[in-house]
Amino acid sequence: MSDKFKFFAADYPDSPGVYLMKNGRGRIIYVGKAKRLRRRLASYFQKNTGHTPKTKALVANVRTVDILLTATEKEALLLENGLIKKHRPRYNVVLKDDKQYVLFRLDKKSEFPRLSVTRKVVRDGSVYFGPFTSAAAARATRKLLAKVFPLRKCTDHAFRNRVRPCLYHDIHQCFAPCVKDVDKKMYMDQVRRVEMLLSGKSGDLIARLEKKMAAASQEMEFEKAAEYRDQIRAVKKTVEGQVAVIHDNRDRDILGLGENENGLGLGLLFVRQGRLLDQKQFFWPGLTLDEGPEVIESFLLQFYGAGRYIPSVLIAPHELEDETLSEVLAERRGGAVRITIPHTTQEKQLLDIARTVARQAKERKDTISVRLQKVLKLAEEPLRIECVDASHLGGTGMRVGQVVFEEGRRNKEASRVYSFPELEGTSDDYAALASWAKRRVESGPPWPDLVLIDGGRGQLSAVEGALSECVDEMCWELASIAKGPSRRAGELEDLIFRPGRKNPMPLKGGSAELLFLQKVRDTAHNFVLGRQRKARKKAVLSSELTSLPGIGPKTARTLWDKFGSLDAMLEADISDIRSLPGVGKKKDEQIHSALLGLKKARSS
Repeated sequence: MSDKFKFFAADYPDSPGVYLMKNGRGRIIYVGKAKRLRRRLASYFQKNTGHTPKTKALVANVRTVDILLTATEKEALLLENGLIKKHRPRYNVVLKDDKQYVLFRLDKKSEFPRLSVTRKVVRDGSVYFGPFTSAAAARATRKLLAKVFPLRKCTDHAFRNRVRPCLYHDIHQCFAPCVKDVDKKMYMDQVRRVEMLLSGKSGDLIARLEKKMAAASQEMEFEKAAEYRDQIRAVKKTVEGQVAVIHDNRDRDILGLGENENGLGLGLLFVRQGRLLDQKQFFWPGLTLDEGPEVIESFLLQFYGAGRYIPSVLIAPHELEDETLSEVLAERRGGAVRITIPHTTQEKQLLDIARTVARQAKERKDTISVRLQKVLKLAEEPLRIECVDASHLGGTGMRVGQVVFEEGRRNKEASRVYSFPELEGTSDDYAALASWAKRRVESGPPWPDLVLIDGGRGQLSAVEGALSECVDEMCWELASIAKGPSRRAGELEDLIFRPGRKNPMPLKGGSAELLFLQKVRDTAHNFVLGRQRKARKKAVLSSELTSLPGIGPKTARTLWDKFGSLDAMLEADISDIRSLPGVGKKKDEQIHSALLGLKKARSS
């Protein structure tokens, strides 16, 4: 362990930037931003500054401080947020539950709009409603709406290529505008009803439907009257759990802080069109209300990321000093965002509710990462687990698949496949894993808290040996999972090995820890096999494609980039092919003719 860090003001510029505090092992333990770096860093290391317990613990563990200069405060804010997400430093306010919540999306720019469930906001002219913290509840609502508002369910691609009505039309849950001559005015009337309901204008919608139901009854159109009756019932059932809290049509989120004996909680209320739609809790152990400003600022930047629905008004428990935060959120939203304290009586009452929700927040002490730290005897809680599996097909196509689990949940975007052409024909899993370890170190952070290897002691030793050559980075915890005596994956007697131990770790068969590790291992195994098969299939299809007249390797690559699959190529018309870069009039006819010939040959 190196000596305690000594701060010298002259070593740091008095300009905007980001600072990274590291411990004796070189790991980043805190990331911060500053308008004036020198002044901000000096505040940490001056004596008798009245630091909070968290800051005192941070300063005691700092051994080095690196800085990254930026041109503006805004750049520093964005860089800080990106580094916190990437490194998840121990002393930062890290948003652990940062998953995207469910939204309803109504694509109003389409000729026949579709109501779908999504987790991302895209600026494409669609209207979004939500969020819903319960995906099951959101899908139940959509299912209920589908029964009485028969809008199309299929994607745009399926809509354009469908030749006959689907099952939803047969059960009277879709008008089938894909193939039938549907009255657009009638269809858009249904769309407006759905929009009114999801926008919180259920009272107006019910009043309209009741008038139409009465008129249909008087005209002896009892089937149409029954349809309106069913729609009224569906609307009432959909909104019965929502409470009107503010009598306006504005969307707003309310953030409240609450301290208890274990730490600091944050309560978040979602108010849509004046109705309290949902709520969510967050918790950070060991923090106090003194850290409240940092918690709110860091939370806003991390929670309201790109692709998330951001309301125009965010109500915070106190004024924020940094105005650049509103600018960043406004850019992400594509419209103005106002961060303010409560002004009206109703807003103050909502803030009190948010504070109550926050005070009730608790730390999830029995998480799988905490349990794994205990049973595997790890130095730190394994918040990020990377699992690797080497795979080949008879010695060909040697690959190592890597999957990532964070906070017990898989991060699909972090999955990677490493290819090793130099090992072609060797069937050497040990060499592949050792090569993976070196390439993984070269790829840089975020570093894993635990690397799980699919294999036994040999595979574990291969990775350990490769990492030992990278002294500066050798702070990873390693473990391997081997099949038990039956040699079947997933058996309760699967064995867990750790470096420096002759015998496997004493994990009980069927325990939550072992079952989780088996799940991680199986995910990595299925992932690398799937990618391997996909690569092999694509190679076969590419060979079939390049055998056609007029299609060489370059044109085949262009076709793959455009359509993504051979089936999509075979269904493409000549206008789609004509839009390909570098394809002229004669060339597109030749390609289209070749694809038609392949389609006929396949169907015969």
